[in-house]
Amino acid sequence: MAKAHTVGDLRTSGWRSRSVKQELRDNLVARLRGGKPVFAGIIGYEDTVLPQIENAILSGHDVIFLGERGQAKTRMARLLIALLDDELPVVAGCEINDDPFAPICRACREALATKGDGVEIAWLPRDRRYGEKLATPDITIADLIGEVDPIKVAEGRYLSDELTIHYGLLPRTNRGVFTINELPDFAERIQVGLLNIMEERDVQIRGYKVRLPLDLYVVASANPEDYTNRGRIITPLKDRFGSQIRTHYPRKLADEITIMDAERNRFADEGVETVVPAYMKQVVAEMTHLARKATEINQRSGVSVRVSIANYENVLSNAYKRAIRLGERTVTPRVSDLVAVGASTSGKIELETLGDTGEDKVLAKLAQKAVLNVFNRTFSAAELEDVVKAFAAGLRMDVGDAMPATEYVRQAGEVRPLHLAAKKLGATEPAEVAAAVEFVLEGLHLTKKLNKDVVGGQLRYRS
Repeated sequence: MAKAHTVGDLRTSGWRSRSVKQELRDNLVARLRGGKPVFAGIIGYEDTVLPQIENAILSGHDVIFLGERGQAKTRMARLLIALLDDELPVVAGCEINDDPFAPICRACREALATKGDGVEIAWLPRDRRYGEKLATPDITIADLIGEVDPIKVAEGRYLSDELTIHYGLLPRTNRGVFTINELPDFAERIQVGLLNIMEERDVQIRGYKVRLPLDLYVVASANPEDYTNRGRIITPLKDRFGSQIRTHYPRKLADEITIMDAERNRFADEGVETVVPAYMKQVVAEMTHLARKATEINQRSGVSVRVSIANYENVLSNAYKRAIRLGERTVTPRVSDLVAVGASTSGKIELETLGDTGEDKVLAKLAQKAVLNVFNRTFSAAELEDVVKAFAAGLRMDVGDAMPATEYVRQAGEVRPLHLAAKKLGATEPAEVAAAVEFVLEGLHLTKKLNKDVVGGQLRYRS
């Protein structure tokens, strides 16, 4: 069917106005009936957060997400536009996306009164119906709601004329979804202005009261520490959000790994293949999970999923750099590559006051504990008993960040029990064998079965 170009065409087509909340609700119901996923790419919230969001939309509630940084609050807000119609008819040229059948701005009302069904309309795609603002103390009412435009006043209009107003972000997102990140960071007077928009549907600009019944679905995010009666939030505004949804970090290691794999940066590297053993992914994810429980780390600021993603990327980069220098065709990260997580973790965590204990020591401790935990879940003591006996008989093995994979294969080939352990880890190619050997040796060291010395820039494992 051809698109309508005028209000008359739209009326003839049978199109009917709906509020944003009704539109979101109808499209959510259609997805639920069709068995389609409501939010694609959100991992770990299937049984906790997502059902609450669905309930909020069905109830017509504005939503506040409470959670620490890196818990996909903004991502979920942005995904809401997928529940909007593909396109929406608006009065052509209107700054606030007016409904052709029920305009709220004076200019559109006058146009309809003059031209009637001949008023032109435009079609607004769903991605232009989303607005977002990071709350900062310097935000003004003018930024959010609007301000008197001195140029329009100079053209001869009166200050009391609604047409003198230059609209802010909220009116310009009319008939859409508007997200406020870190809501408590707004000054109280801005919160009061937002309260008026959500409840009273009127605003005051330079003492001029404007009746502006905006059609908005409002989503906000906040840190739980700030979103309290003692925090920086006015109580009446809290009451206007119909649903308060508590987010959380991935509770399962598998979910953290899935997010890492999905979100890491990918590049077209010709001539090399990246193979990441499952145990190395587990080690990187385990580090983050341990950090979220560590007493040395400030848990109020949180340990974001971005820590896992950035650490994973740096570990892979360290392995890729080695493969380039050694001319190897397969990139496989090893335990020794965990040295690269320092730069990607340091800026994303906050330490408690620890005296002489620094970040490097805390991160080294977390890395060792992560390797130990994954190692204990992978092997039993009996499985590696023959490996320990071989070292007790005088075996020594050298490993190093710059050692070629073929050298690991040579050393492992002389110790059949170690070769079998690498095989259990799925290692077939030289790069995979090298990673497996390092993992086994470091695990035995951390379980106090082997000693480890630094010799000439390399590590030597011995009985």
